[in-house]
Amino acid sequence: MAAIVLGGAAPVSQLRVDIDQMRNSRGTLRLCLTADPENFPNCIDDARAVTRSVAASERAIRFDGLPHGGYALAVIHDENDNARLDTFAGIPREGFGFSRNPRIGFGPPRFKSARFAVEQATAQQRVTMRYML
Repeated sequence: MAAIVLGGAAPVSQLRVDIDQMRNSRGTLRLCLTADPENFPNCIDDARAVTRSVAASERAIRFDGLPHGGYALAVIHDENDNARLDTFAGIPREGFGFSRNPRIGFGPPRFKSARFAVEQATAQQRVTMRYML
């Protein structure tokens, strides 16, 4: 009976995200995982986005039960734990990173630059944190 019920379910995956080159372990990592290009990198109006806040000391984060598809991930190292990316003259004062580690110019990368496919039972992304100041 269970096979019949599960047989019609959409395939899901587990995503492991490894965070590299953290400046320190203070504060919180804030992650935004979305399949919606319009809501990248902030996930503000995306009801299907997965947001997560974890201690900055965690360097491996898991997302379970993701439907197969294309996603982009944004990570902020909120060192002072004020729930936002602090800037000075538009330049981030705290760390940030994106899936696929795209080249950064002025502002965040486009969704397509950070997009990766989740099509297997498990997927992995390695995000390298960047600090401008």
